[in-house]
Amino acid sequence: MQFEPLDIEGAWVMTPTIHGDSRGAFLEWYRLDAFRQVSGHRLSLVQANCSVSESGSVRGIHFADVPPGQGKYVTCVSGRVLDVIVDLRVGSPTFGTWTSVLLDAQSRRAVYISEGLGHGFASLDDGSTVIYLCSEAYAPEREHEVHPLDPALDIDWQVSSPKLSTKDAAAPTLAQAAAAGLLPDYAACREYRSQLA
Repeated sequence: MQFEPLDIEGAWVMTPTIHGDSRGAFLEWYRLDAFRQVSGHRLSLVQANCSVSESGSVRGIHFADVPPGQGKYVTCVSGRVLDVIVDLRVGSPTFGTWTSVLLDAQSRRAVYISEGLGHGFASLDDGSTVIYLCSEAYAPEREHEVHPLDPALDIDWQVSSPKLSTKDAAAPTLAQAAAAGLLPDYAACREYRSQLA
């Protein structure tokens, strides 16, 4: 299991060691000691989610108020998705930038998205199945969205006709979310992460 930091502080990609033989394969997709070594804290597992998406579906960009935010450890167990992380933290050196990782059933990679970062993914195959471990339970009053097709972000979702939920299609742009005071503060996110054990 190998963790590498992504271009946005607080996000990592994990590449597992896959052990295969004539029966199939075995791998560790999450391990506390390895996670803690790179993140500096344990992942408080409060909720586990699973989504199954048609090809062309885009889910996100989602984020939660910090504190407590919602850290996510994400992998794709069937099909392929382009996983996208967006820095929504006001005051961050990489504010408004995004990075992406291909998650698929072959590489079995995973990503960790810490509190305050925006997250979304595009399904590149029918039936793409994504599972994620969450540090906090879903709380509608603390959850927010930024429009995934905001021209200011210019995210290449790698799908020709993105299919959005009604909620995501009605989400504000990054500028609108900032003007409404919805975005997390970079210093507050760093302070919160420093207190995690």
